[in-house]
Amino acid sequence: MKKIINDPSAVVDEMVKGLVFAYDGLVEQLPDTNVVHRKADKNGKVGLVSGGGSGHEPSHAGFVGKGMLSAAVCGEVFTSPTPDQILEAIKASDEGQGVFLVIKNYSGDVMNFEMAKDLADMEDIKVEYVVVDDDIAVEDSTYTAGRRGIAGTVLVHKILGAAAEEGASLEELKALGDKVVSSLKSIGLALSPATNPEVGKPGFEIGADEIEFGVGIHGEPGYRREKLQPSASLAEELVTQLKKEFNWQSGDSFALLINGMGATPLMEQFVFTNDVHHLLQKEELDLAFKKVGDYMTSIDMEGISLTLLKIADSKWLDYLNAPVTTIAW
Repeated sequence: MKKIINDPSAVVDEMVKGLVFAYDGLVEQLPDTNVVHRKADKNGKVGLVSGGGSGHEPSHAGFVGKGMLSAAVCGEVFTSPTPDQILEAIKASDEGQGVFLVIKNYSGDVMNFEMAKDLADMEDIKVEYVVVDDDIAVEDSTYTAGRRGIAGTVLVHKILGAAAEEGASLEELKALGDKVVSSLKSIGLALSPATNPEVGKPGFEIGADEIEFGVGIHGEPGYRREKLQPSASLAEELVTQLKKEFNWQSGDSFALLINGMGATPLMEQFVFTNDVHHLLQKEELDLAFKKVGDYMTSIDMEGISLTLLKIADSKWLDYLNAPVTTIAW
């Protein structure tokens, strides 16, 4: 294992300290926690909190700031943050109108965020939440009951963050979050595994000439392994799977997010984007919003994911395009 680290057990703590030093005009670290909290002035609106295991940077701390998250809770690598840390994020984010949680669908995350909600209720802080389960690849995979939450979560951050900034109530954010999640689908693939610095070896084995469709962001198994293919063939496989889920019609409007998994160069991401564009153009879809880059990674995994959000309300596009002040959007 070759990584630019010190003590593997201190990776998350040192990462958070480095991040808040580099962006100390935007964020701060809550004392005695690995919670990254925004420095933007409080304005009496609903707070928005997300988080999960580290190793997916820039998710979620990179999306803390005006217009998106109030705070992000950084658990150990690929491990859910503890309820007490989540509670501290909730308390710091409460401006009197309650706090909304965006949770990825992993058993540990759901359990610990729900426990934190119960603790916040005891302190008279109103909390609502949505569970993002956008990964269509597999169900009931490692760590997960049902479908996993992956890169589409970032679009949930963006839309709900803009709505909260606009003054939406906790109840309105809950209704909006449920609608967005139901319209959100993602699928990915891997060319190589991730190496967790605390484990010291790759999370799975794959041949030098192989790819795996549907691998999860923690290296959970996908649905099929094949020999390496051109980008156009990979794009066709992922688009075909999404088409089955959406059953779209000509003229339907979508937001598109193409996400690198950590070790995929932007050159390759844009080649893949070009292939996806040609396929969706043939389907006569309206791609009303587009984003390409590393948004939810898996440490040093080579791979890519494709997310589509069906635009059920034109207001969602306003929210996606609303200005933010964050590290990574």
